[in-house]
Amino acid sequence: MGAGPVQFTQQWARSATAAERTRHSVVTWGASAERQDAGPADRGYRMIVRTSVGGTDMRIRLSNAFGEHPVTFASAYAGLRKQGAELVRDTNRRLAFGGAASVTVPAGETVLSDPLPGELAAQSDLVISLYVTGAQGPTTGHGMAMQTSYAAAGDHTAEEGAANWTDLIASWYWLDAISVETSTAVTSVVTLGDSITDGWASTADRNRRWPDHLSRRLQAASGITVKGVANEGISGNKVLADGAGQAALNRLQRDVLSQPGVSTVFLLEGINDIKAHTDVTVDDMIAGYRQIIDRAHAAGKWVVGATVLPYQGWYEYDAAGEAVRQSVNEWIRTGGEFDAVSDLDKVMRDPCDQHRMLPSFDSGDHLHPNDTGMRAMADAVDLSALRCGPLNVR
Repeated sequence: MGAGPVQFTQQWARSATAAERTRHSVVTWGASAERQDAGPADRGYRMIVRTSVGGTDMRIRLSNAFGEHPVTFASAYAGLRKQGAELVRDTNRRLAFGGAASVTVPAGETVLSDPLPGELAAQSDLVISLYVTGAQGPTTGHGMAMQTSYAAAGDHTAEEGAANWTDLIASWYWLDAISVETSTAVTSVVTLGDSITDGWASTADRNRRWPDHLSRRLQAASGITVKGVANEGISGNKVLADGAGQAALNRLQRDVLSQPGVSTVFLLEGINDIKAHTDVTVDDMIAGYRQIIDRAHAAGKWVVGATVLPYQGWYEYDAAGEAVRQSVNEWIRTGGEFDAVSDLDKVMRDPCDQHRMLPSFDSGDHLHPNDTGMRAMADAVDLSALRCGPLNVR
């Protein structure tokens, strides 16, 4: 079981009242959709995720964004995890789509489940079980989950036991967002980034990515209405160019702006553009950041910019890339175009050598923080800076 109180109780549909109009949908979990290799048809997927904000009337979003053929979800269930692939007794409940138990999603499309009546607590280990039929060609999923999930031959989605869920998988498939209903005063932040945000080098199955630590801080904080966190990091991702997933500019609408109840975008991305030896300039990076800021502002979102972390010692490091990083960070700090700035470079660098990560935060590859570094990043975020205020529109 995950930390914190867990409940998932039955609550039948109510009539719309004035009180209900004070509630809205907010994203409680997210994972960026990517193109994955072809997966076997007629297979079950039991995926483990950790919620951030709690609420009622949970919904899941299934994505076939990168599929080239329709995919059918013949059955879908949601419950709470006991351990491994085993669920807490009497928590596994069928999800519906437009009142039906199954749904077919065309290539390039997404589908949202019907609300599941009941309460879902913050910081819950949620289990989403899907039985997929007719899958052909490339699938849609999130490659580096840093979380063990499970697969099975045939449809075992309704089962709460683990006996048939014996295949271990390290990715999430088709599931790209989960939302709940909560007070309109409560909102979510989306952390948009690369492998550092995705959690590479943190301990798998322990929810030690820096956005996980941020989520726990937000839940414990009083006077802060930003409670949800959706992690939209992709390992190897860039701001400007497609490659490891679509570029941040190209996935911004799907991964960030389409999510419900989001007030704030936290942008930590750029190191992969800078270190790739593709002659990306400071002006190129600034232009990319400006597009993200402008599009987020147009959607009414507050944007926090984080400085790019040090990386001397990584095999792609060179003086030219470091010069770009330093200039980009200076613009982030002083350019006045982000609504708020989180100077994570200052927090993570070695005070004796600003080009390197502090050894106690370094996973050993000189680019990715370890568990201690991930915690330090989250602890350095000024929670009050996540609150959406007047937008800094140019």
